[in-house]
Amino acid sequence: MSPLRQLKNRKLLAGLALVGVLLAIGFWPSARPVDLGRAVRGTLRVTVDEEGETRVRDRFVVSAPVSGLLRRIELEPGDPVLRGHTVVATLVPAAPSPLDARTRAETEAAVAAARSNLDVARAQAARAQATVRLAESELQRQRTLQAQQVVSAQALEAKETEARTAAESQRAAEYSVASAEHQLQMARARLLQATGGQAKGRALELRSPIDGVVFKRLHESEAVVVAGEPLLEVGDPRRLEIVSDLLSADAVKVQPGAPVWLEQWGGAGPLRAQVRRVEPSGFMKISALGVEEQRVNVVMDFEDPLEAWSALGDGYRVEVRIVVSEGEDVLKIPTGSLFRRGDDWAVFAVEGGRARLRVVEVGRRNGAEAEVRSGLREGEDVVLHPSDTLRTGARVTPRAR
Repeated sequence: MSPLRQLKNRKLLAGLALVGVLLAIGFWPSARPVDLGRAVRGTLRVTVDEEGETRVRDRFVVSAPVSGLLRRIELEPGDPVLRGHTVVATLVPAAPSPLDARTRAETEAAVAAARSNLDVARAQAARAQATVRLAESELQRQRTLQAQQVVSAQALEAKETEARTAAESQRAAEYSVASAEHQLQMARARLLQATGGQAKGRALELRSPIDGVVFKRLHESEAVVVAGEPLLEVGDPRRLEIVSDLLSADAVKVQPGAPVWLEQWGGAGPLRAQVRRVEPSGFMKISALGVEEQRVNVVMDFEDPLEAWSALGDGYRVEVRIVVSEGEDVLKIPTGSLFRRGDDWAVFAVEGGRARLRVVEVGRRNGAEAEVRSGLREGEDVVLHPSDTLRTGARVTPRAR
């Protein structure tokens, strides 16, 4: 074969090889852009999230003790009232009607019962006051021991919680005394009016049973009312609590004392609260979709000082996040990387630019993160929201952002 012929053959072979290389490059599968997450160690907090609302812990309804003519109520919602000083309503009792022996006995028994309730409330208030003194003494001793590093910080926090709980119990007992005093005054007024002790046409002034503000004015204009008819609602806006109705399946996970975060309340940042009580009785509620649900009320108290949530009032909406589980130094990944593979959980881990299917054991999880007990190592990348077409061994590249 001549040298010229050999040269042409070589050029042809080189051209064919170049075409083959170009075709291989053109048909070679390109790396698929994906979003990546990473397995990291940190705190994992599992919460039950639900809407809630604030409400006044001690709400008092001022009612008409006797039938008569109610004069116009000048107080408006938001006006301050002082216990035993502010006149919230003025009532002109109707003419007394003769009482039979049974009705008179019942009225006198109501006065005696109200007096007994007041004695019980005062005894409970005295006991609550003694409990507060003991809790404060224990707290002071714990602070001294903690400064000497004899007790742990957790023990000090427990004593602080006991002291706060005792103080709240004392305030509740004081309000119970105020309520019992108000009920005794109403019972005495009924007896006085029924027996003719209240002069006809003489006005009866109803005073506020507590320090607080007017929440609702149930009567405004002058009108004739009957005994026991509600006139106003008063309460102390500084004594707010939060109530949220949870699904019964979520309520069983919540324990008294659990920390709570309040969000979307209108302020600059979240507020801290604590579960005080999970009510023992549930109720039926129809959801927005028309589904019947068993709900349970969970009551929470603010942990932050009054200045942090003073803008809130009665019946304000909040979003509650009740912590039911919390772990430190937990290996976790975004929940968006998990998918089902049979009965197991799996992820696509990224090794050398390729996606590799991994079966993982999942522990606690919330809406954003999940604990990984086995199957991944710290620092490994995983594919977020993998598509159904992604296969193990496929080339992947981080999506440009």
